[in-house]
Amino acid sequence: MLRERSKAVDLVPSSIHVDVSRLVACFQRIMRLLGCGCVVLMPWRLRRLVLVHVWKYSLHRTSHIGLAWVFPRRLVLGAGASIGHLTICRNLELLHLDEHARVGRGNWITGYPKSGVAYRSEPSRRSVLVLHSHSAVTHRHFIDCTNAVTIGAFSTVAGLGSQFLTHSIDLAENVQRSQPITIGKFCFVSTNSVVLGGSVLPDYSVLGAKSLLNKAYADELTLYGGVPAKPLRKLSFDYRYFTRKTGYVL
Repeated sequence: MLRERSKAVDLVPSSIHVDVSRLVACFQRIMRLLGCGCVVLMPWRLRRLVLVHVWKYSLHRTSHIGLAWVFPRRLVLGAGASIGHLTICRNLELLHLDEHARVGRGNWITGYPKSGVAYRSEPSRRSVLVLHSHSAVTHRHFIDCTNAVTIGAFSTVAGLGSQFLTHSIDLAENVQRSQPITIGKFCFVSTNSVVLGGSVLPDYSVLGAKSLLNKAYADELTLYGGVPAKPLRKLSFDYRYFTRKTGYVL
């Protein structure tokens, strides 16, 4: 009798076992999504407690997240930091907003997990977004954090529709590559700009509207603009934007 049962088990195709494991994984993913969805709909005070004690996020008691899908592996929100409604943040290792840093409404922030099949030749790559104190990303921007994106203190990604793209295809080698993006302190990125991987906007600098920043610059107090962006003229440190004590501009 036992032999007959073992033979019956042996007759079950291996594909069925694979399909069952896939179904289990799919079910687990659906349950996670449902759990996240329930958390998103909670009142903020209750949601913050759940995120701190269950997700182990570090959220200051004065921080705030609106009706937004924000579930990176690690989340750190400093005093007064906030994330607006309808912002989506997925596949990030770390989202870190220092004190009074802000991410506005309707932003799309994505990363690429270490476990993925691409970028194996880049062991130091990290999918992180860091906003230093009093910096801001306004509304409806796209930020690709396949590699690290850092926005310096008191800097603003202003207007609408700017794109930060840290990855691209290396046509010569037919592989995907990524490089970090750095925006210095007291910078201003104007509306509808494109910033590519490897770019650096130096401290106290401005990127003009609809510009394409595709390289690392070093000269501070400079207006950069055009496609691709080039230095256009020097700026004065006397501009009040460069000496303000709070990030929000009235």
